[in-house]
Amino acid sequence: MKKLITVMIAVSAILIGCTNGPENSKQNLELIEKYVQSVENLDYETMEAVLDDNYMGYGPSINDSITKNLAVENWKQNVEFLYESIKYEKSRNAVVIIDSGENEGEWVSNWAQLKIVYKGSESSATIWANTIYQIKNNKIIKSYSFYNEADVYEQLEAADLN
Repeated sequence: MKKLITVMIAVSAILIGCTNGPENSKQNLELIEKYVQSVENLDYETMEAVLDDNYMGYGPSINDSITKNLAVENWKQNVEFLYESIKYEKSRNAVVIIDSGENEGEWVSNWAQLKIVYKGSESSATIWANTIYQIKNNKIIKSYSFYNEADVYEQLEAADLN
């Protein structure tokens, strides 16, 4: 009987360990990889599917913020009028668990070099970007993006001068 109880406790501990904490790491990484692929494919429908209805995006500037509806509409416009292609190069993801405070939860951080080709002009820009995504219930609920906007404008201006 003691052996049975010991086995049951061990199995319970394993099951609890598999249902709490960073067990979602693989699923969260897959979600962000799906999102990155949707950006590369200029696929705003998949973007819409992975963003939570209450999604908020912040950055790159301190006062920049965007809701899900505005983000999807913005991507529709970008796909139609602005971007020829976006390629994530040197893309890396890392799982981050924040265990307390305002940003408590499961996060995935993506670092990448992005090559953006613009429609109609053959102009392109290459930027280093970092975006960190908060994930809940297999949806992106919040993101913070960091990149140098001035660097993009400088590259585009230099291309126009040539």
